[in-house]
Amino acid sequence: MHFTSENRLDDGVLERAFTLGEIPGTLWTPGSGPAPLVLMSHNNGLPKADPRFVARARYTASRGYAVATIDAAGCGDRPRSAADEQVRAELRRALQAGEPTDEIFESFIGPLVENAAPEWLTTLDAVLGLPGISGRVGYSGGWTALGIRLAVAEPRIAAAGFFAGGFVPRAQREEARQVTIPLLFLLQWDDEGNPRQRALDLFDAFGSKEKTLHANLGGHTGTPGFELEDGCRFLDRHLK
Repeated sequence: MHFTSENRLDDGVLERAFTLGEIPGTLWTPGSGPAPLVLMSHNNGLPKADPRFVARARYTASRGYAVATIDAAGCGDRPRSAADEQVRAELRRALQAGEPTDEIFESFIGPLVENAAPEWLTTLDAVLGLPGISGRVGYSGGWTALGIRLAVAEPRIAAAGFFAGGFVPRAQREEARQVTIPLLFLLQWDDEGNPRQRALDLFDAFGSKEKTLHANLGGHTGTPGFELEDGCRFLDRHLK
């Protein structure tokens, strides 16, 4: 892991950009340690520098967590293959035409998860090797399909917060039954891109004995600010 820049924020949080081979990422650490680690994913179409995402990461770090994120292959600012661009174009066309998009999403998101998960696990190993970061790990993010795969594959992940705002492929909907860690699941009741019943079915499918659903009125980007604080309290219960 090679750190390429660092910035000390007013609240003492240290923000550092890094590269890990071809993987670009950012690590936020609190002013005092040791700190549990939170893997924080962004929607696969957004860069890790998205302002709303960065604000969430900085806030979580200020609450005493090390927060790591990456742009996985084909995501964020990383180069996209010609095949990826073709699928994205087909998706935009179908959305504009009001046509069904599930199968397009299935063919696109499924391979993204398969390619991204190993890079996130490589990042996890590298970050846990740094001083001042403890071995308890949480996951928080809008990329629920990736979070499901990581929660099943990585026993060091002890708790997860998911956002029901993105497409979850069939493979991950099946894997959800294998997820047994404590969960906090956020749902925007009027999310225009995510059918409510599908989100409720996914919540029901999780195998966790402790799982909590927070549902709020509003569209995809209308999650209330207090959910960020509630999410940190959830992490406090399970990682500290």
